[in-house]
Amino acid sequence: MKRMLINATQPEELRVALVDGQRLYDLDIESGAREQKKANIYRGKITRLEPSLEAAFVDFGAERHGFLPLKEISREYFSKDPSGRPNIKEVLKEGQEVIVQVDKEERGNKGAALTTFISLAGRFLVLMPNNPRAGGISRRIEGDERSQLKDAMGQLTLPDKMGVIVRTAGIGRSPEELQWDLDYLVQVWDAITTEAVKRPAPFLIYRESNVIIRAMRDYLRQDIGEVLIDSADVHEEALSFIRQVMPSYQQKIKLYTDDVPLFSRFQIESQIETAYQREVKLPSGGSVVIDHTEALVSIDINSARATRGADIEETALQTNLEASDEIARQLRLRDIGGLVVIDFIDMSPARNQREVENRVRDALKLDRARVQIGRISRFGLMEMSRQRLRPSLGETSGVVCPRCDGQGTIRDVRSMALSILRLIEEEAMKERSAQIRAILPVPVATYLLNEKRNVLSDVERRQGVA
Repeated sequence: MKRMLINATQPEELRVALVDGQRLYDLDIESGAREQKKANIYRGKITRLEPSLEAAFVDFGAERHGFLPLKEISREYFSKDPSGRPNIKEVLKEGQEVIVQVDKEERGNKGAALTTFISLAGRFLVLMPNNPRAGGISRRIEGDERSQLKDAMGQLTLPDKMGVIVRTAGIGRSPEELQWDLDYLVQVWDAITTEAVKRPAPFLIYRESNVIIRAMRDYLRQDIGEVLIDSADVHEEALSFIRQVMPSYQQKIKLYTDDVPLFSRFQIESQIETAYQREVKLPSGGSVVIDHTEALVSIDINSARATRGADIEETALQTNLEASDEIARQLRLRDIGGLVVIDFIDMSPARNQREVENRVRDALKLDRARVQIGRISRFGLMEMSRQRLRPSLGETSGVVCPRCDGQGTIRDVRSMALSILRLIEEEAMKERSAQIRAILPVPVATYLLNEKRNVLSDVERRQGVA
């Protein structure tokens, strides 16, 4: 049975896990130390217009100003209607106030990416209140279900100059249920526009729901047998939301009171730990190695002790198929977004490559993020791009190593010692240098004093320093 497990015993961290039996297939963690701004709505002030970037920088109350591309600015904010391609300095002005939504979180030195095309997610629908040309039915919905939803959408009373997208949760819902969700979202937008004019920018108008409510809204489906929550306060919060939005699911919300921790009961703590590790073991004995770089995420597959196949080609195929399932799972657990390159074990027959490609596509069907997948190249590489729904697990839970600065390696003792020796000699050549003092790690100092004492003495003698 599929379950949603909500761990809220520690106020610093809320965790939502989706499990099938005892296998973890999705994870969402919200840290109290890091405020998530994605989907929040602010009233901001344009502080700078940059024609070379075709973008504006907006002060919306965060430490860094947000980045607002011209293509993400609704024409309702233009001072005049441009005849051709708009020039940002002609249609906007510095100091102008705009309602913006965070589209992408801050990352590294980059400020948040903003948009003025607001989207409000409900249970079954997404309302685009100032984007009438947007809307339709989720691309994930196909066949008869798509036709039925088109008929249901035709019976809705849609507000003027607004767009609506039907989510996958809307499958099988009656026009009355869809209309109720739409009316609720319109009320939310009316409240936002009313609040937006009450005081000058910058300030927060609307905060996206916390991880508990988001999980209920986005993941709770008919196939989820029960929702177990290990905190009485959070259980009451979830019940209150369910009674308002999804009363038919009320009996699925249960308070977990056993002494054994909730995640330990379903044996998923060790599975969560794999999401923090560089190497993930495969059942056959192979492994998947995940490395993050500035430009992309590289994933390497090692056969190691894998022995499932009758020969080397069969072993490569079976290991790659196993890895395909695990990679799709790890992408969800770690919330990895952006460009991903997978280095599969070399396979000669083209049919084996096609089988692996199909397995990857099937495994990614569970993913809520949009994923674009390429073919396996002649070098055995598969490229894919995954939508960045939120900051990755590494970004929210990790810090850059202060010793290696995130590179994973530091210089060895000999290399560091020789580098220091060259610096000492360079400093000794300067006229003002009478004494040189180097503060070094013990192994480096020991190497210099034991292996390079004669060289140091020679520098002292030639340059006249101590």
